[in-house]
Amino acid sequence: MKITFVEPLGMCECELNAQVKTLRDQGHTVTFYPDRNEDEETLISRAQDADIVVVSNIPLRKHFFESCPQLKMLSIAFTGVDHVDLDECRKRGITVCNAAGYSTEAVAELTIGLMIALYRKIVGGDAIARLSGDRQGVLGGELHGKTVGIIGLGAIGQRVGVLANAFGCRLLGYNRSEKAIPQITQVDKETLLRESDILTVHLPLTPETRGFIGTPEFSVMSPHAILINTARGPIVDQDALYLALKKGQIAGAAVDVYDQEPPLPANFELFNAPNLLMQPHIGYATREAFATRLGIVVKNITMWLAGTPQNRVV
Repeated sequence: MKITFVEPLGMCECELNAQVKTLRDQGHTVTFYPDRNEDEETLISRAQDADIVVVSNIPLRKHFFESCPQLKMLSIAFTGVDHVDLDECRKRGITVCNAAGYSTEAVAELTIGLMIALYRKIVGGDAIARLSGDRQGVLGGELHGKTVGIIGLGAIGQRVGVLANAFGCRLLGYNRSEKAIPQITQVDKETLLRESDILTVHLPLTPETRGFIGTPEFSVMSPHAILINTARGPIVDQDALYLALKKGQIAGAAVDVYDQEPPLPANFELFNAPNLLMQPHIGYATREAFATRLGIVVKNITMWLAGTPQNRVV
C-alpha cells in the first residue's frame, strides 16, 4: 500500500519515521510532505496515487475524491470530520477513521484557562503592567462558587467538569441523551442557559447543532454570564454573539473557533466586539496532544490493514 501524509501534523520527520517504521517493515511505502498546503490541486497532486491518506482539518471535497481513484482509507488526524465530504467517501467505499480523544486534555485545559483569563482579566492586566499602570480599575472574579453550564457531555465536556469541580464550581450539563455523570446535574437547555455563570460549548458540529447558541439563547442568559467556545465556530451564531456582546446581554466571551479557520480577515466583525478574548484555534495544539494524535493515526491505519478498523466514522 502507498500511504501519504499530505501534511506533517506538527511533528518532526524523525518522530514521523519512528511511528511508521513497522508499516515500512511490512513493505508499505510511506511518504511525508513537509508543509501544510490547503490548495486543492496541490493536495490532489500529493494524494492522487495513494491508497491511504493522512490529513488533519484541511477540507476535502468531492473533486478531491474524484481525482484520487486509488484512495481506500482516510486517516483523519482530527476529532471532527465535518471538513470531509463523508457522503462521497461512502459512495466510493472509502473507510474514514478519526483521531477521537487525542486532544481531550488540551481542549479541556484551554477551556478552564479561558475562564480564568476572562475572570482575572489576564490579557488586559499584562497590557496595563507594560504601560506602567497599576491595578486601579482592575477587579477580577473567581471561578470558585460559579455555576458552569456544560453543553455537550462527551469526553471533553466531562473532563471540563472534572477540572471545574476542582475549582469548587457548581456543574450543570445539557446533553442529547441522559448520562450518569457524578457532580454534573443534567437539566434542560433553558434552565442551563438561565442559571449558568459560565456557559461552555463542547458539541460536535452537525446540521442539528449549527447555530445551537444564537439570539434566543443569549436573551435567556444572565447579563453577568460569560460564554466559552472551544468546540466549533458555527455552533455559536457569530452575528448573534457580536450583538450580544455589543448590547451587554452577556458579560464576555472567549472563543478559539470561528466560522472560518484563522488567519481571520482584517475586517472580521468580532474584532470590534467588546469583552471578547480570541485565540487562533489552538485548543488541540499541544506537544503532548500532537504526539498522541500521531499514535492514533498510525494505529488506525495498522488496524484497518489488519481488517479491524477502530475510530471508524465511515
